[in-house]
Amino acid sequence: MSLAVNLPIILSAAFVATASPGPATLGVASMSMGAGRRRGIAMALGVITGSLTWSAAAALGLGAIMLANAWILEAIRYIGAGYLLYLAVKSARSALHPPALILSAADHLSWGAAYRKGLLLHLTNPKAVLFFGALYSIGVPPSTPLTTLLAVIVAVGLQSTLIFLTYAVVFSSPTVARGFTRIRRLFDGLLAVAFGYASFKVLTAHLR
Repeated sequence: MSLAVNLPIILSAAFVATASPGPATLGVASMSMGAGRRRGIAMALGVITGSLTWSAAAALGLGAIMLANAWILEAIRYIGAGYLLYLAVKSARSALHPPALILSAADHLSWGAAYRKGLLLHLTNPKAVLFFGALYSIGVPPSTPLTTLLAVIVAVGLQSTLIFLTYAVVFSSPTVARGFTRIRRLFDGLLAVAFGYASFKVLTAHLR
């Protein structure tokens, strides 16, 4: 790998951004606690796929193309804000009117549906491509060979995979799941606030 590529800085910044509480991590935690490990892992894989998509887009220069065509990011911004607002309303309704059977109510959610939920959650976040764009512009020089660039994308992807799968496994443990049944309304309320705030930030962000 080229010595000009500052992989430690890239991985450190990506770790902080990925592991910090946000819509993706909270969504995976909620899915794991409420629907079990299998669906939690499915949602985590969806988020990981979305993260890899934005990472590759930024690394290969597609982020710059999107910035040059502001309408693309604007469209993603409104779609993303709308989806986050939908999740906020859904979480608020669950907090105010919790289902009678918390865990069994999630049995109708398929593995594919959980995966798509995670994928959509991350693909509709326009800040992700901006984050990765800034990350690669700092840590990866323009003259970096394609093989080195792919190695960086893989390294960031593996780190994200480890983080999100860890969230899914930890929050799906029986002890955490039992505790979740007692604080479900509080957690859903916190999710509603988090998703609502994220929707507001995306909608009011200056993407250029």
